[in-house]
Amino acid sequence: MAQSTDWMPCAADRLPAASRPRSMPPATILCLTPVRNEAWILECFLRCASQWADQILVLDQASEDGSAEIAARFPKVRLLRNSSRAFDEPGRQRRLIAAAREVPGPRLLVALDADEILAASTLTGAGWRSLRDLAPGTVVLGSWMNLRPGLASAWEEGPPRPLAVLDDGSEHHGLDIHSPRLPLPDGAPRIHAPEMVVLHYQYTAWDRMLAKQRWYQCLERLLHPDHHPIAVYRLYHHMHAVPAAQERQVRREWIAPYERQGIDLRPAAPPGPFWFDREILDLIERHGAPAFARQAIWDETDWRGLAARLGRGQTQRFADPRSTAQRLLQLWLERTQPRHRSRPIARVDAWLERAEWTRR
Repeated sequence: MAQSTDWMPCAADRLPAASRPRSMPPATILCLTPVRNEAWILECFLRCASQWADQILVLDQASEDGSAEIAARFPKVRLLRNSSRAFDEPGRQRRLIAAAREVPGPRLLVALDADEILAASTLTGAGWRSLRDLAPGTVVLGSWMNLRPGLASAWEEGPPRPLAVLDDGSEHHGLDIHSPRLPLPDGAPRIHAPEMVVLHYQYTAWDRMLAKQRWYQCLERLLHPDHHPIAVYRLYHHMHAVPAAQERQVRREWIAPYERQGIDLRPAAPPGPFWFDREILDLIERHGAPAFARQAIWDETDWRGLAARLGRGQTQRFADPRSTAQRLLQLWLERTQPRHRSRPIARVDAWLERAEWTRR
């Protein structure tokens, strides 16, 4: 399965000497954030982002939980509306980038989802203070820390990934899923300073996160039907197989300065059912349950029961469509996920991927 270019590693580990021409004014810092039903975390995010962004562009996609109303209360927010309910990552990214480019002069584009908060320590580091003066086209990398419930520990999400770019007008090349959020010029310098840390709150709301991963698996089935269900399962259950080398303790300086300003960095996880669950019911209605038999969405949720509670009617169409072989394959994947990188399990996975019955 191809990896998004938004996640590609970079050898740069310090700020380069190159900077903007002296004739250019300092860059305006613009935060680009798409939103759909993020009320549980949005106020926390916007209060933190207001500490460092000159303007926050929020593109709300038909939220039903008051997200747009929350965003509208913040003076630095420019609220954009997306009335479409369709999943279109490149489209929403292009809209945000186009809106940012309406701001005159140099622009530093910072791309964050509503559940991603810049660590407070980032804002006091030498790297951050230099960002307004970078040369156009420079890509800034940040480290993503996946916070666990309770905020005592986290794990680092692989190598540093693109966080911001000093906009040079380059075209944005998006993907249909897990798309790069920003225009990333070919051959552009890439920089990373150790204090550039993003606190990712997705995993603090564990049940909501699981619902989101189920939804992504269904999207994979529709957008990339050639992707083998074993690879899809391993990708969307990565949180059950975190290597020890990625484990981190949450540092006080990431959070404490915000808390001293009265910002609640511990928002309550929302209850279900979630909008991801309703979307999956819609997909099952549209495409039929057998279309998603290879996706591991059936053991964690009683879709017939949920459909009945939500008044969907004719709940038999939401019944588990899996064959015995499909159930056994998913049981194998679940039992082996914590150690699936080991050589013996990887060999079995490779054998199973070649077996014709696992593709049906």
